[in-house]
Amino acid sequence: MEITIKGDKEFDDVPSISTKALRINLNENIYGTFAEIGAGQETVRQFFRAGGASGTIAKAMSAYDKAFSDSIYGIEKDRRYVTEARLRKMLNHEVRLMEERLTRDMHPNKIFFSYANTVATIDFAKKYRGHGWVGIKYQVEPDQDYNEIILHVRFKENDARLQQETLGVLGTNLIYGAFYKYKKPKKLLQYLYDHLDKDQLEIDTINFAGPAFKDVDNRLMSLQLVKNGMTDAVMFAPDGNNVLPAKVLYKKNILALRGSFRPVTKVNMDMFHKSYEMFIKENKVEEDRTQVVFEITLSNLRAEGEIDEQDFMDRAKLLCSLGQTVLISNFQEYYKLVEYLAQYSKSRMALAMGVNNLIDVFDEKYYRHLSGGILEAFGKLFFKDLRVYLYPMKNEDGTLTTSENLKVHPRMKELYKFFKYNGKVVDITEYDPSTLSVFSRDVLKMIANGESGWEEMLPEGVSKVIKEKSLFSCETEEIYLDK
Repeated sequence: MEITIKGDKEFDDVPSISTKALRINLNENIYGTFAEIGAGQETVRQFFRAGGASGTIAKAMSAYDKAFSDSIYGIEKDRRYVTEARLRKMLNHEVRLMEERLTRDMHPNKIFFSYANTVATIDFAKKYRGHGWVGIKYQVEPDQDYNEIILHVRFKENDARLQQETLGVLGTNLIYGAFYKYKKPKKLLQYLYDHLDKDQLEIDTINFAGPAFKDVDNRLMSLQLVKNGMTDAVMFAPDGNNVLPAKVLYKKNILALRGSFRPVTKVNMDMFHKSYEMFIKENKVEEDRTQVVFEITLSNLRAEGEIDEQDFMDRAKLLCSLGQTVLISNFQEYYKLVEYLAQYSKSRMALAMGVNNLIDVFDEKYYRHLSGGILEAFGKLFFKDLRVYLYPMKNEDGTLTTSENLKVHPRMKELYKFFKYNGKVVDITEYDPSTLSVFSRDVLKMIANGESGWEEMLPEGVSKVIKEKSLFSCETEEIYLDK
């Protein structure tokens, strides 16, 4: 059953929030509940004000009291209320009640939904800006399984009332998009900001699930959030689902590795393993509270000025196959990455990088936009007890470049010495010499030319994934599997 109303068509102009709510209300098949905690009932208010809500809203509720909320939805193990787990319990509970109380015999054409949010707006001291989880669980056919769209938002406005109003607009956009734009999930993402500005809120996590989104890869949707400027960075887990960076990084010791990973090679993994071994031996670093992050910047995803989404997916699949957590960011400079990570953890951090990356760090041209230039950037980069683990580079004449003999611009020489001899830059000495001649660009060229031998340059199992999934324009697996 196609979800349309008489006269339904693509709007040339962005429909108003009241128009969106009214279109939902006038659809005789859409029926559901609203459960909103923490920021008033701003979303359902849009539907009440639009008119015709009696045909759409089965129930609207807001269980503000913690005892009432626990009685309805259960008690969370961590005793927290603004969490993804809480939101999912709310959605599942309300959908179950819908199914129990409204029989299909009486309502054969109804498509049920439950919209929910659990939010903390800005506090009185204006120390914490506020954030929340927002989601919808819904059908697009009466006899079909439910779909889900769940997202996390961070408020940027400095007033609780404004944040509440922003939430109401976002919620209406989400419900409208869920029913009328679900066939175009990338467009649905963009429409979430209808009548909103990116200065009002940030969406840093979103996941789609259900039969309507069976072909949606949440890693690609994660990329869209950064690409569209909805957030500075997103994170996804080895299972391919987007995860909340704050949850993964909170109070953790963090080891970050930046690279193109096109594809991930033995040198990348050797750098990771050796730097990790050094990191967990540091003071104040607890292995069971250490998080490793593989970061890819948008600048590493661009081809001829545009982001190559297929290329991104190829890299993502490989990193996931290795069990890694991946951060996609728009941070060109390392200090911005460190600033971002420091939002979530005050514990010790480290960066693992190659010689060329460290030389770039000491290049003044990357800091001309800062009033304080490179000194301001380094103040932000090393204000914490941050350490750089440096992987050596093999030169054409067979010699090695390490922290002891790398050359930076003459003006940066004394600055480099300061950080080097204060223990901020540490050489990785227990490296695997056989990996020093491995370069991802050589692997890509060999794959493109149909050559053999590149498999030995990659971590175990990676070449098999490339062949089976024909990644990086690899020929079909039949060509290579016998080589």
